[in-house]
Amino acid sequence: MLCCTSSGCITARYLENRSIRDNALTNSLHLLRWRGPEISVRTQSTLRRYGLIETYQDDSQICLHRLQSLNAQNPDTELAYALSELSYVEGKIADRDGRSSDAMNHYGVALTTSYRYLFGNQLGEVRNQYDPQFRAVCDLYNESLEDLLRLLCAENRLRPGQTYTIQTANQKFVIRAEMRGAWKEDEFDHYEFVSDYDIKTLNNRHTTYGLGVPLIAVRKPRGEGHPEEKYYPEGLSYAVTALLRCSTEPSRKGGGVNAYQGMARAGNASSIQQVSHTNEFGAADETAVCVLEFFDPLRANQIQLANDWVPLETDLTTPLAYFLDSEEYRKRDRATEGLLDPDDAQQKRGLYMLEPYDPNRIPVLMVHGLWSSPLTWMDMFNDLRSFPEIRERYQFWFYLYPSGQPFWISATQLRGDLFAMRQTFDPAGQDRAVDHTVLVGHSMGGLVSRMQTIDSGDDFWNLVSDKPKEKLRGPPQDINKLVSALEFRPNQSVGRVITIGTPHRGSNLANTTTRWLAGLIIELPRMAVSTSTRLTRANPGFFRDTRLLTEANAVDSLAPDSPIFPVMLRAKRSPQVKYHNIVGVLEDPPLLAGRHHRGDGVVEYNSATMEDTESELVVDSTHTKLHMTGKAIFEVRRILLEHLDEVDSGDRLAWAPHSATPLMSDGASGMITDVAPNLSNGRPSVYQLMSSPPADATRR
Repeated sequence: MLCCTSSGCITARYLENRSIRDNALTNSLHLLRWRGPEISVRTQSTLRRYGLIETYQDDSQICLHRLQSLNAQNPDTELAYALSELSYVEGKIADRDGRSSDAMNHYGVALTTSYRYLFGNQLGEVRNQYDPQFRAVCDLYNESLEDLLRLLCAENRLRPGQTYTIQTANQKFVIRAEMRGAWKEDEFDHYEFVSDYDIKTLNNRHTTYGLGVPLIAVRKPRGEGHPEEKYYPEGLSYAVTALLRCSTEPSRKGGGVNAYQGMARAGNASSIQQVSHTNEFGAADETAVCVLEFFDPLRANQIQLANDWVPLETDLTTPLAYFLDSEEYRKRDRATEGLLDPDDAQQKRGLYMLEPYDPNRIPVLMVHGLWSSPLTWMDMFNDLRSFPEIRERYQFWFYLYPSGQPFWISATQLRGDLFAMRQTFDPAGQDRAVDHTVLVGHSMGGLVSRMQTIDSGDDFWNLVSDKPKEKLRGPPQDINKLVSALEFRPNQSVGRVITIGTPHRGSNLANTTTRWLAGLIIELPRMAVSTSTRLTRANPGFFRDTRLLTEANAVDSLAPDSPIFPVMLRAKRSPQVKYHNIVGVLEDPPLLAGRHHRGDGVVEYNSATMEDTESELVVDSTHTKLHMTGKAIFEVRRILLEHLDEVDSGDRLAWAPHSATPLMSDGASGMITDVAPNLSNGRPSVYQLMSSPPADATRR
């Protein structure tokens, strides 16, 4: 401990900048070769078939314009593919040579042509989704959109809620940027590109494949007047996927105006207009009004384009790693500081959210242990929300607290912080999802969590005094602080607690030596000590043992002989709460732990196991890695799904008397209404059984 403290504890990096950005077309188009980029063999074959290969070799621009005219007149997937690919290659060449306007023009053609290939009615009967070309066109759409965004970002900071006009040599683009999801437009500061980074430290990178450009959106704080702002850490970044909706019909030679209705999307449907005229080559130039949408993949990872459900290309992990790597987060997340200097860490204490508060999703609050911080949960958080069934129904919160103070003080503070959170987001107590909150605690965090669900009775007060609290003299605020730490009731919003590697009966590592060392280097919270000192001086002979009030630190509180553990074990617990346990037992324990050690190297099995749990999983892992193992994470997922089943079952039972039958059908629209309400407002849920999805729809 002393050695690590003196060296400063180097923090791991979570991201590494790529020297060359990731591009799905690198190999097929030879983007990195000294003679590249080059069109593919398949596109060369198409140019030969239409008598354009010599034209391409002589003048690629003339070839490109003639290809545009042919594509407008012939419903041929090979032509559309060749036009999109050739335009992208010419865009890369112009980009490399510093001709930004030409590059934007070519990327725009590649983008709109690939979009028409995928969704245009003209190619509807000949499009073959089993052809590798189909995925190649998806890549052309994604990469041309990303390269276009990179050029636009170099000139303008694109933000949702604004409209931009981009004039190139041959085209004029009007782009309206809009946000889709729970994040507000004024919470969007700027974006970074996922493809610029490699993941480090986190075990898994969770992505999905489809259309769009995964981005890192850096959040902009909303400032004064927003009390919820304190729950979102400074420097927070979140995942978005950018997608540009384009025309599905190419412009015809001969000019004129071609207006059409844009495809349905999440939110309000909008009109996209295109104005065309012919240029000197006889091909149509375009003025397109397009919608650039920033989708939140936690809210929707599929959208409806034309008549198809289309998966979004997403990356949930890189934006998380970007936030963890930020300077703002590193300043806040210091485990050693929280252990050694609880007073300073009190300023950062509190509940934190990495996504917008959602009244319809059940909170999962993760509570770290001794000498730790919310950083310890990032692998579990990253993996759990990769499951659609989890992220659709749950929101994840984190609790940061000074781990150097006794855990019962932290439990008292969490009790108050949970109450303050509810007052901020749901003062009327109407968000039913919050009433099913799940607490997940690792190590000492499991004790902090479990204390939210027990009834103190008089047992905790009797630990420090055999006199009634009404006779206690002193400042009212001091008395209230002491009494609230020793007399409390279960939090009725907590429905389930998962403890991981928790010393329910203390840890033998909290022995005489470690407690002596901890007493030397851990600075006790001045406010708590001064409060207790004032009360003991004002009430001589009132307290049995003042050491618990004025001298105990976190290591003291975890000693097996601490009087708090027997009281906790026999305390009444809330009848509505269910407990689960994950315990570490090393198959090959370290020598320092002893040959007969049965535990995770820090907490013995006899201390970690509990009889009142619904389930217990034993994992071969060390204490510090237990909650990061795949088995533990998958077990938490299982428990969360079980929790959902019980919540939904109870919800249906509560509403069953209101209807003679569980399901009602109107017999005409094909829509079935479930009489069980959702968690937020009691309105029935509607499930679509139509052959085609509704217009304004997204899927998670």
